[in-house]
Amino acid sequence: MLSKKTIEIVKSTAPVLADKGVEITTYFYKKLFENHPELLNIFNHANQSKGRQQTALANTVYAAATYIDQLEVVLPAVKQIAHKHRSLQVKPEHYPIVGEHLLLAIKEVLGDAATDEILHAWGEAYGVIAQVFIDVEQEMYQQAETSNAGWTDFKEFEVVRKEEESSVITSFYLKPADGSKVSLHKPGQYITIRVSIPGEKYLLNRQYSLSDAPNEDYYRISVKREAEFTPEGKVSNYLHDQVNAGDKLELTVPAGDFILDSGREPVYLISGGVGITPMLSMLKTIAQEAPARPTTFLHASKNGTVHAFYDEVKNTMETLQRGEAIFVYENPTVEDRSRQKFHFDGYVTEEMIRELHAEPESKFYVCGPVPFMRAILNHLENIGVPAEKINYEFFGPAMDLKQKQSVGA
Repeated sequence: MLSKKTIEIVKSTAPVLADKGVEITTYFYKKLFENHPELLNIFNHANQSKGRQQTALANTVYAAATYIDQLEVVLPAVKQIAHKHRSLQVKPEHYPIVGEHLLLAIKEVLGDAATDEILHAWGEAYGVIAQVFIDVEQEMYQQAETSNAGWTDFKEFEVVRKEEESSVITSFYLKPADGSKVSLHKPGQYITIRVSIPGEKYLLNRQYSLSDAPNEDYYRISVKREAEFTPEGKVSNYLHDQVNAGDKLELTVPAGDFILDSGREPVYLISGGVGITPMLSMLKTIAQEAPARPTTFLHASKNGTVHAFYDEVKNTMETLQRGEAIFVYENPTVEDRSRQKFHFDGYVTEEMIRELHAEPESKFYVCGPVPFMRAILNHLENIGVPAEKINYEFFGPAMDLKQKQSVGA
């Protein structure tokens, strides 16, 4: 238990952390990797270079300071982060290293304002927070290992099939190299893959949603080639260009809490771009397990050339008793118009969402690029959909969608 004095000190520093949080976490990661470069085998380097990991950690530290005496408030966010940690194989022995460098960063950025009393209080508080993560993650490790066909750490899988889904998305079908069954995932979950790329000093980890319904035979991931920005995505381009049927990848047991519920209420699966991947797993699961469930699948793409799984979604919809697929193209091609592949052009608007006439008990699942998700969540809020009816998933560290502090890492 933390003393009243420690709690007061930590809570009083919350405004400072809100102001200096990203500066603190940027310095934290810099020193952490200088002193422990082996941890670069765990972290996503792309998220580091984009600043997303720094922002997410800053939000987490701020939330922990604010609710240090009510950690149950942030437990849902802790569990979301813990899923990612378990999937990446973050272990208890990593937490003291993180704590040491977090205190070092606080002292460096705050200077003389970081008194011994403040640093001592934060050291105690970090110990409590770290133990919460360790306990939650330990339970997840046990579940992953003891689940049917589960395993520990990374396991070798073979690429048994590679299939181009659009001009930018390619699917990889993966089976255990030892011939065993796969551990059933929940629709919406992801796996971590680990690759060693020639010329790269460290191993590279990436998390990809599983894009097919759960089965005991294989996993399918569908990867977008990240080539629009500099630097280009190392892992996605490596998978597209170098990995073929017969090659091996290392995987961890599926993880994540963005999962389809087992209810029978009307459900709306709303995605943009490669955000279609977890939604397709959900859609195909509904088709198999609850084909009478009212289901609307709304997907936004730039145009038909980048739109993946068009036929797969249409064919799956035909097996539902009350299913509707709606496609929105930002900039449809002439061929898109001639084939009538889409229903609306431009962006998904609030009016478009309103015209769905969703029933009050409906559930909404949202996944896609951050600007897309921000727009959709604002639309849903504006038409009066309760927050508890909305579920959404980030690819990478959680970010702030409503321009105020949130929790994520």
